[in-house]
This record gives sequence, structure tokens and C-alpha cells, in this order.
Amino acid sequence: MWTHAAWDLATKDRLRSYATWCTAVESNTTFYATPSRGTVEKWAAQTSPDFRFVVKLPKTITHERRLRGTDAELAAFLSALEPLGPRAHAFWIQLPASFGPGDLGALGTFLHRLPRTHRYAVEVRHRAFFEDERAAGSLEQLLGRLDAEWIPFDTMTLFGRPATSLVEREAWMSKPRVPRRTRALTARPIVRYIGRDDPEQTAAGWQGWADLSAGWLREGRSPTVFIHTPDNALALGLARRFHDDVRLRVPELEPLPEPVETGPPTLF
Repeated sequence: MWTHAAWDLATKDRLRSYATWCTAVESNTTFYATPSRGTVEKWAAQTSPDFRFVVKLPKTITHERRLRGTDAELAAFLSALEPLGPRAHAFWIQLPASFGPGDLGALGTFLHRLPRTHRYAVEVRHRAFFEDERAAGSLEQLLGRLDAEWIPFDTMTLFGRPATSLVEREAWMSKPRVPRRTRALTARPIVRYIGRDDPEQTAAGWQGWADLSAGWLREGRSPTVFIHTPDNALALGLARRFHDDVRLRVPELEPLPEPVETGPPTLF
């Protein structure tokens, strides 16, 4: 997402403004509907070729059809996203919590049919993949054969202590409570992390990810990390703070671009 009232980005070309704060974005709107090609062309025009979109596949493919019989919908989706070009860092296959080890055959068939010109990353929420070593191993083997990544959604900090606000309670109701997973399968790991209302609690909870990200960079990998909070009001500033924490460990990492201030300093 690149639109949030609290961020006070320019009404026109919000994505262009967002791209001065962060160098990657989760394209979550595509989960609800495939955008028009013209819309995607505007996204491309507002971002540099090295900006990263992690684009979620539509729910009709992942949740309603559960990866079966989706050739027409998938072709239309990939065609619409073509204008992103190299900005399409990965196509994000988020699967429902009911999609378990017994569905791996469908996932394997689906992944094998995808064009190899793109990269893919899978997010699972069924607890067996986190608690059953055989299930986790089977998923890792499947993804590894196809150079697809497993996206962890780390909610441990969120659930680490009782909720203290309405938005934290709402996040408790909607976010998956699964064990933290930290193993990267490819050269381009993707991490989703959600903290708390309190920025200091959020930053304390991501220190392990900063260590891992630094290690991945030293190994020659190129990680993408998304920082969330229950209401995301402070997410832009926190994302930059996370990047600074990684740079403390890897000083040669390039700094983020200077952000364009478009309104009152409400982020800090």
C-alpha cells in the first residue's frame, strides 16, 4: 500500500511521493481486483526501474479457486501487470489458512504452469507448515525446486503481550498467530513483520530481522523487508528506521533516498 491518511503524501501521484520514502511496496490492492493496464502504466511512470513491487495475486485465484482452473484469470492478471517491467520484484501468492499440506499438489501444479520470466513468493498460514517438520520440508522442497520464496509474516511481537488499544485488538483478531520462520530459500528473501502501537516495542522486535538481513546481504542476497504496525500510521518512518538499523550492521549498504516532505511532520 502507498496510501494512508496519516502519511500525508501528496494527493496527486501518491506513489511517486511514497517512492521517496521507501524503495519497495506491497501491492495489496491487486488482491481485490486486477487493475487496468492503464493504471499499471501510471504506477510504472511514478517509480524508477529499480523500485520493487511485490504484487499479490487476486483472491479469485488464491482463495476462491484455490489455484485450480485459473488459467484465464492468471493470464489477464499477468498481462495487466506487464508495464511494471523490472519493477515486478515478485508475484505474491498468499494462501488462506485452510490451504494445508494436502493442497501442495495444487500449489505445485500451479507453480509449474507459471511463466519462468517472473519470480514468485508464497505466503502460507496453515499451522501445519510451521509445526510439522514433514509439512514444512515438503513445502520447502517444492518451492526450492522452482526458485520460489517462502514469505514469513512475523506476528510474534504483536502477540507478545496483551493488546493495549483498539487497533491492536483488531490486529489480534485478523492477523495469523504462527511461529516465526527465518529461513531464506532464494537469493531474494521477502519478510513481512508487524509490531505494536509503541515504536520502541516495534523496533525491539525487529532486531533479529536486522541481524538476518545483514547476514543475507553479506551472503550476496537481496532481501526486501516490509514493516507494519497495527494501524500503519508510523510505518513509513519505521521502515526507514529499520533500514538504518541494517546499515549499522552493513555500513556499505546504500542509504534510502531523501524523502519528500509534503505536509506536517506527522510520522515521528
